[in-house]
Amino acid sequence: MKIVICLGNPGNKYSNTRHNTGFMFADNLADNLGMIFSNEPKFKSEIAKGTYNNESIWIIKPQTYMNLSGEALRALINFYKISMKDVFLVYDDISLDLGKIRLRNKGSDGGHNGIKSIILNGGTQEFDRLKIGIGPQPCFMKSEDYVLQNFSSEELKLLNETLKKAIEAFKYYCSNGITNTQNKFN
Repeated sequence: MKIVICLGNPGNKYSNTRHNTGFMFADNLADNLGMIFSNEPKFKSEIAKGTYNNESIWIIKPQTYMNLSGEALRALINFYKISMKDVFLVYDDISLDLGKIRLRNKGSDGGHNGIKSIILNGGTQEFDRLKIGIGPQPCFMKSEDYVLQNFSSEELKLLNETLKKAIEAFKYYCSNGITNTQNKFN
């Protein structure tokens, strides 16, 4: 089983913001795999279930808001006894330029409060992850303001291409593991 936790903020107010890149990935991946998100949130999340490459895939969109994303993870872990080895996290990264992706199998929160919550509630920094670039942040703008800013139409075009590449990377990961996927896509 692979639990794909994609970070973002619920509600239309945030739907096109940089901090919702994880949710955008989730929606695109669900469409690509023919999955539909449940209408009724369970475990503080919207969940789409299906299979890919003969493996059960759950795509999770926590409904706790970004900074409390780990609460949704904790609810799933407690109920289903999920190992962090089965978690694949997808989120925005302000230190990566828009158009770039980066895969890792461990690491710190890097100042990202959503990741901080995941690490705290998951009990480890060792889990596979896909970062999607949303930078660079202008030097005159606070990061809190930048991540809650909507993408421009030009930026959305580049982001849509990046999401296609990110889905390709995830599918490759399902068959080839994190190390081979890092070598091919990083």
